[in-house]
Amino acid sequence: MSRTKFLSSTLNLLLTGQRKMQSSHRPCNLLCPVAPYAAAAPRLQQRPPHLLGTKRLLSPPRRHSEARLLSGMTPMATSSSPTANPQPFKLILGSSSVARKNILNEMGFEFQVMTADIDERSIRREDPDELVMLLAEAKADAIMSRMNISDYQKEGDQPTLLITSDIVVVHEGIIREKPSSKEEARQFLKGYSGGHVSTVGGVVVTNLTTGKKLGSLDKAEVYFHDIPDEIIENLIDEGVVFRVAGGLLLEHPLVLPLVEAVVGSSDSVMGLSKDLANKLIHEALLA
Repeated sequence: MSRTKFLSSTLNLLLTGQRKMQSSHRPCNLLCPVAPYAAAAPRLQQRPPHLLGTKRLLSPPRRHSEARLLSGMTPMATSSSPTANPQPFKLILGSSSVARKNILNEMGFEFQVMTADIDERSIRREDPDELVMLLAEAKADAIMSRMNISDYQKEGDQPTLLITSDIVVVHEGIIREKPSSKEEARQFLKGYSGGHVSTVGGVVVTNLTTGKKLGSLDKAEVYFHDIPDEIIENLIDEGVVFRVAGGLLLEHPLVLPLVEAVVGSSDSVMGLSKDLANKLIHEALLA
């Protein structure tokens, strides 16, 4: 067989195999966790009857290559895209949250991290919408108070944006922030079992170059199957529940299989809505 015919035959085989793989592929919703927990995850093909008429069910978090970037922006350079254009602005994340760092990384942004180190419990409001916006603004103000703002306002420099956020869980009308004790964490998680909670997130983006500040809210709902006591105790023993609002760690492999449905977006529940962050960053660059 000639070399040309051999290459042609090989190419046809590869294309045939690729088509078969594509035709057999079934998209996975959020409730399909990564192995080894895939077998335990519920697979919802349609909305539960009690959720009919609500917003769409949660779609899976977008991978970096699928992230919707701001108009005119390019993803940060990676080993697979060494010729990518640099980010046209500087970004500071005002949080030490691992989840928020991961979300910005998934969105393709380059950023540095600064923490506010404020006493969040000293800021109290009964309205969760008002509370999260006040906390997000307080974090921005605290970080900016330690900066020499004139350094970010030099002519010809790239604009610098500071993004801060806060989130609370609302259960049966009561605001729940990070649990302060094992008993409180146990009470929170037992209360979610077989029920649902709402999350309210506030995001503020400050253009340090122009001084403009923009903010908005994003909300979601999480519906749970029954949560076994053993799972609750394991989560408390790990200590992860004390670092998140309401002790709610949606992406944890022990929690994810127990999620019946989410109305909204997973990134919003985890602390930073990608869509809202993109919108505010775009508007702040124009401000």
